[in-house]
Amino acid sequence: MTMTAPRAGRREWIGLVVLALPTVLLSMDLTVLHLAIPSISSELRPTGPELLWITDIYGFALAGFLITMGTLGDRVGRRRLLLIGAVAFTAASVLAALSTSPGMLIATRALLGVAASTLMPSTLSLIRNMFLDARQRSVAIGVWMTSFMVGAMLGPPVGGVLLEWFWWGSVFLLAIPVMALLLVVGPIVLPEYRNENAGKLDLPSALLSLLAVLSLVYAVKTVASHGFTATASVSLLAAIALGVIFVRRQKGLSTPLLDIALFRNRTFATALTAMTICSLVMMGSNLFVAQYLQLVLGLTPLKAGLWMIPSTLASITAVMIVQRLVQRFRPALLMSVSFVIAALGFVVITRVEGPDSLGLVLTGTCVFAFGLAAPGVLSADILVSSGPPERAGEVSAIQETSTELGGAFGLAILGSIFNAAYRAGVAVPAGTPDTAAEAARDTLGGAVAASAREPDRPWSTSLLDATRGAFVDAFHTTALVSIGVVLLTAALVATVLRRTEGQKAVH
Repeated sequence: MTMTAPRAGRREWIGLVVLALPTVLLSMDLTVLHLAIPSISSELRPTGPELLWITDIYGFALAGFLITMGTLGDRVGRRRLLLIGAVAFTAASVLAALSTSPGMLIATRALLGVAASTLMPSTLSLIRNMFLDARQRSVAIGVWMTSFMVGAMLGPPVGGVLLEWFWWGSVFLLAIPVMALLLVVGPIVLPEYRNENAGKLDLPSALLSLLAVLSLVYAVKTVASHGFTATASVSLLAAIALGVIFVRRQKGLSTPLLDIALFRNRTFATALTAMTICSLVMMGSNLFVAQYLQLVLGLTPLKAGLWMIPSTLASITAVMIVQRLVQRFRPALLMSVSFVIAALGFVVITRVEGPDSLGLVLTGTCVFAFGLAAPGVLSADILVSSGPPERAGEVSAIQETSTELGGAFGLAILGSIFNAAYRAGVAVPAGTPDTAAEAARDTLGGAVAASAREPDRPWSTSLLDATRGAFVDAFHTTALVSIGVVLLTAALVATVLRRTEGQKAVH
């Protein structure tokens, strides 16, 4: 006799709204800071390395602590960890807003990352246990994914308004009303879940996972910024060594921090790969789209952010559509078709030609954003459904970590390909001063800055034309690479997930 899973009621749907709030905030927190960087640079006067740490330390801490915090939630209670994280995030946000030195801001941004690592897996793992009906859970996860997109869409305009009227620290104070509402309503509508048989938290495993992830992220970011330096190589080797030690330790523990057996599940591993690829391609591509809008078209950061809203709306539309289609078609088919749609978007990008192609860029961006959103939400649903409910926090943390690492790899891999193509394609016009030529060969931003300093010189306009042309050619190259990546992923999903779905139906 088949048991029907109980359906969620009004309390669970209200709880979903409450859980969506911190995800919107965390997504906004990533984008609003970028707009505040010029003000922070002016008032706190950080050095170049300090400015990099201000922007990067949040992601470092977030990625490093996700697995530990996700597993901790299974042990101490997911609602409890969520509420503790809300208090910590609020306190760290206030301290960040009141920072008086670069060092203080770096420290408070690190605390924000640690607090965020308690919020992200807690929200998804609670959804896993609140929505036991497969169809309702699919809708709930779609809402959860959409909340990230809404936050990313709201970040630039909200940040622009705040920075127009208030000081740079105001962007951090957005957390106060959101977290206050979570702390008041959360205990009422959110049930508590924990794994009663989880055992004690293995601290050496937690330290190994932290160091391994931090080493990997640092290596990837170093490669993206400076290429394969000695520091990047050492950091990468350290990440591999620490990862091997971590895996071996998990196999010898009765209650491991991370259940390695999850990765032997082909459905789980394939869905995780698909989600990582979605994050990799989306993050890397959006970086170049943002640069094109600002450096080739000459738009301000706020206007560029506004022009990127249509792609976010396309992603939200895709999530809404796939929630209906998944009731009629297999996830493997929907994900494969979506990856093909994403490839068509990158084909449009390869047709971009200079500063008169805003329409093509927007069309291509919307199409590939539409295509990458559906596999993201379907992969999340597959991941949380394929793991046991008592380890939902651990599974959620794995999913979030893959997204963070996918984004970091996207910036590093596609960024390295883009930079190599750009430098190979730059032909500096004769008569350009050596300093301007060196800056132009490095980045288009360097060429724009050099030209802006001496706009009336004969070489200025020709330098901009040459470097913008090289930028567009490099944009084409990364689009072609993205086409190959998403089509290979479509084939993987169609082959592996279709087979495992069939086996599941048989058994």
